[in-house]
Amino acid sequence: MAFKNESLINTIELGRAIKRRREELGLSLRDVADVTQVSASTLSRIENGTGKPDADNIARLTSWLDMPVDRVMKKSGNDEAIEPVIYYPHEATPEIVEAHLRADKNLTPETAKALSELFRVAYSQFKNPGK
Repeated sequence: MAFKNESLINTIELGRAIKRRREELGLSLRDVADVTQVSASTLSRIENGTGKPDADNIARLTSWLDMPVDRVMKKSGNDEAIEPVIYYPHEATPEIVEAHLRADKNLTPETAKALSELFRVAYSQFKNPGK
């Protein structure tokens, strides 16, 4: 039975997470490819939102991102369903805040993304006030 990830995985969110982490670490696509065993061309397509990673690549990438796969799963069609916010306690604060903002039913996806980016900028500026 094939894993139909195109209907289950939000590749745009996965791509954003990969690009953000890659840039935070100062890595090239080739560097990430070497670590994850996912080709640089596949990584590029995922970052651009055009790739459809298979189950193995999704597992490798979410492991490298150190994030639960649930974070990149598409939401169910039932808007009334309460989606749990899932994260690992060792995740960076901006990742946790983003998960909460995305789960907030009062925010559009665009607003949640904008608030998440705003928080990231503020957090990086103020996280070490004594330094």
